[in-house]
Amino acid sequence: MVESNYDILGIIEGSTEKEIRDAFRRLALQYHSDRGGENEQFIKIKQAYDDLKIGKKFPETDYEKLKNSKVYSGDSEADVRRKNQILGQELFKEMKTAEEWAFALNNSNTTASRLFGSKTLGEIELERKANGALSIKGNFMAGTFSYDGPIIMQGSITSPSWTQEFQTNIHLTKGDFKFINPLDNKYKIDNGAKITVDNGNIVVGNVYGRKFKVEDPVRVGVFQIQEHRTHLSAPNGKIIAENLANTVSLEADSVIVLNVEDDVIISAREILFYGGKLTYDSEIILKEGGMIRFFENFSIQGLSGDAIIKLENGKKIRLFDLKTKKIKDLADEFVSNKENYNKDATMVGHGFTITYAMLDNLSLKPAKKQKKSWASKFGFSKK
Repeated sequence: MVESNYDILGIIEGSTEKEIRDAFRRLALQYHSDRGGENEQFIKIKQAYDDLKIGKKFPETDYEKLKNSKVYSGDSEADVRRKNQILGQELFKEMKTAEEWAFALNNSNTTASRLFGSKTLGEIELERKANGALSIKGNFMAGTFSYDGPIIMQGSITSPSWTQEFQTNIHLTKGDFKFINPLDNKYKIDNGAKITVDNGNIVVGNVYGRKFKVEDPVRVGVFQIQEHRTHLSAPNGKIIAENLANTVSLEADSVIVLNVEDDVIISAREILFYGGKLTYDSEIILKEGGMIRFFENFSIQGLSGDAIIKLENGKKIRLFDLKTKKIKDLADEFVSNKENYNKDATMVGHGFTITYAMLDNLSLKPAKKQKKSWASKFGFSKK
């Protein structure tokens, strides 16, 4: 049976205002933290008193608290998780309704706009344009959404941190997914969200994942690392992004990025770097016939040696090995092989280019040095 506000104050239903007030004062003296009482119990008593003053018989449910507050936290982790579970469920339902609405408009080739969500959950506006593109204004926070056409996004994209059940998953069967001025507007994708474009490009701003420690449910004092890896996939197109950091995966035919840092995996045929960072356990998977181009005019010594370049045929090269060999020696070694020579695949202008063929033909073993005889070593010649 649900406890009423009268039960919390220890009085019967229908008590007068004076009886309610007296009961509150008596319990407040007992439970107030200034008098050594339990703060959590005092908060409960105070809320019951405030509710009864406005004629409310029962305390707010978790859902009511969520609807009346934009702060989804509480005194305990369990309370936070419970409230956020409600949030995730509601957002998931809203996005499913939004998906069905957009699908119907696409089928009938009509235009319309509609708000989804709420002030508590966060409102987003969807509008289908005459050209078939779908405009989304607002932050996408949870749930799945598929659309058969291009999407223009004005807002950030994230995913729930407390569960994978309501993970953000946006899927385009055709057309491009684009942010509008992501750098000026500081739009980002983070926390394990997933965007897949079957036949088109992805143009976004900063992309982040998330790693965090959680306590082992069995072993006290032992923590495990969990990750929410953010995925972007455009297997037949191009991905253009700004900074990638902290557990991110990109897969495309062509990838253009600024900086890469901390456990980022990029798989593509063509990868273009415009910044100066490639660091911390990152991995490049280069497809056959592809190339990696660094546009900044800096030495390869400025790149972290712990990054790995993996070829489609399974060969692995540490960036450290390229640094110690020096990129110029790599290019010279490659072009010295006349059969593989291609002037467009060597260093061009500022920065440098590394091709799949260069890496596949790279010998990481240092050339054997001929030992000098004792005679030549001291300047004598053999007769």
